[in-house]
Amino acid sequence: MRLRRDTPPEGTLRDWIDARAEAGGPAMSFPDESTAIDWPELRARAQSIAALLTAKGALHGESVAILQPNGQAAIEALYGALYGGFRATMINLVAGAEAIGYALEHSGARVALVHPAQHAMFQRVTSRDTITALDMTEQMPCNGLHPVAPGDHALLMYTSGTTGRPKGVVHTQSSLLAGGWTTTIAHDLSAKDTGLCVLPVYHINGLCVSVMGSLVSGGQLAMCGRFSASRFWAQAAETRATWFSVVPTIISHLLHGDTAPDPETRARLRFGRSASSPLPVEVHTAFEARFDVPIIETMGLTETSAQILSNPLPPAARKIGSPGIAYGNQAQVAGPDMRPLPPGQEGEIIVKGPNVMLEYLRNPEATRDSFTPDGWLRTGDLGCKDAEGYFYVTGRLKELIIKGGENIAPREIDEVLYAHPDVVEAAAFSRPCPQYGERVEAAVAVTPGSALTSDDLMQLCKDRLGAFKCPDRIYFLDELPKGPSGKIQRVKLKDLLNPELERNP
Repeated sequence: MRLRRDTPPEGTLRDWIDARAEAGGPAMSFPDESTAIDWPELRARAQSIAALLTAKGALHGESVAILQPNGQAAIEALYGALYGGFRATMINLVAGAEAIGYALEHSGARVALVHPAQHAMFQRVTSRDTITALDMTEQMPCNGLHPVAPGDHALLMYTSGTTGRPKGVVHTQSSLLAGGWTTTIAHDLSAKDTGLCVLPVYHINGLCVSVMGSLVSGGQLAMCGRFSASRFWAQAAETRATWFSVVPTIISHLLHGDTAPDPETRARLRFGRSASSPLPVEVHTAFEARFDVPIIETMGLTETSAQILSNPLPPAARKIGSPGIAYGNQAQVAGPDMRPLPPGQEGEIIVKGPNVMLEYLRNPEATRDSFTPDGWLRTGDLGCKDAEGYFYVTGRLKELIIKGGENIAPREIDEVLYAHPDVVEAAAFSRPCPQYGERVEAAVAVTPGSALTSDDLMQLCKDRLGAFKCPDRIYFLDELPKGPSGKIQRVKLKDLLNPELERNP
């Protein structure tokens, strides 16, 4: 298959898997399992699993539930479902029993590919009468597969459900390929590259950026079971990685860790990529100063098969504090009437392109509300762009703190808290307040042994933001709650933080 920078990938995922297999060469390695697989082997496994699903009665475009942690089995299950023309339904393994049970029921899946470590949980949350776990090791000849077209359903991934029931995001064969393509063209990925994946494959970043990016670019991918701050740089050395994709909390933990890349690894790494939430400026600059590895800040959503914006690679202009410019899709800042605003004015970021989702499964109302009449996806993110087309995210519409009628973006407070060298994680949020309607509070996690106090941080906030935006209270936790991508979940802090859970020094 031919890759072009100005045109999204043509064909289907099956076409691209076939093309990679016919070209040959290594595909993926799994350092935690001490295994590796090349493209011909990966296609053979995908074909066998696709044939198994077909033989067991899975219908064209039907959901196939995948309950797999990162590893070779997860990749084989994913590619098997995609190759066979099914809707790979990636189940978030840390979402909790209720959310997992809901996703399995709502997806309509009748068959599942379940890792042995997940069997007990799978049996707790579902009925064997409605969904059956299949044995992936059963070998099946590749014949009689369903036909596959670019517009067919390919992926179902559920949102975090912070504002109600999770919504099932549906991507097609073509939009999933486009997700790997936007990453490839933004970062100039090629067959010479090796990505290091430490994010879960059941999250859009790990799946689209790392896995689909390697398929479209033809490069290799090293997939770790999970992120480990103490092992990360050694894994980058062992796998000879040239790039990695992580989230801001991981960057902060690496910055405050005791390990660093060796000179050879540092020289080989072309860039690290940050996504899923805004990267605090202080963390960004401190990371690059310490490790001499450029961090490319980006922005993406589950609904856009990950990336929509990215900073260019060095030596082109990177703007710290900005997730960059649009690659492979169009992006605008719109006012309340959904008309584009001029540079410098704040509004909602909207997106249109080949990587945008098809729909929310069985939720036409949510689908309708998420698109403008002329087909732009509403991201729910507030921001502005400058005259050169670089975007700046200022907050989430649903996360704004409205204190005394004034809008306060939690990110403003986060940035100040991260400015203290002892702060590893930080998040501001709102509480109801009889006087102002809402008040500002925040939570932080700090380096072990730190003598930092809430008074110290509140004074820092007053000095930089003024008393009005300063948190009324700052909680100290060992770790802030996060979603599967490592993104801090502000909405959970209100329920989590009770006086007996504090660790206020």
